[in-house]
Amino acid sequence: MIGLPEIVAILVALAACWLVWDTLRAREQANTAMRAACERRGFLFLDDTVSLRSVRPVRGDDGRIRLQRRYEFQYSDTGHNRLDGSITLVAAGVTALDLGSGAAP
Repeated sequence: MIGLPEIVAILVALAACWLVWDTLRAREQANTAMRAACERRGFLFLDDTVSLRSVRPVRGDDGRIRLQRRYEFQYSDTGHNRLDGSITLVAAGVTALDLGSGAAP
């Protein structure tokens, strides 16, 4: 017979798996958005990836709690330098994109 501790352990493991899967999905969305933003402006998206800076719960426009993820990345406008940028996602949507010059998504 399965007891309460085993059920709790299974639920915690499932929640952890969901969080990892959702974070990987959000990272791919951030990478896609950054590639497109850099391409539109003629910049090079260096290392071709973003790195997770923070995850925190926020309340969405509809009042529901969502995860906000902030990613950082580096890009180049000349090919000979490295500039820092960031992108913020809430749930599945890009809410902020900073290419150092106030660029919008």
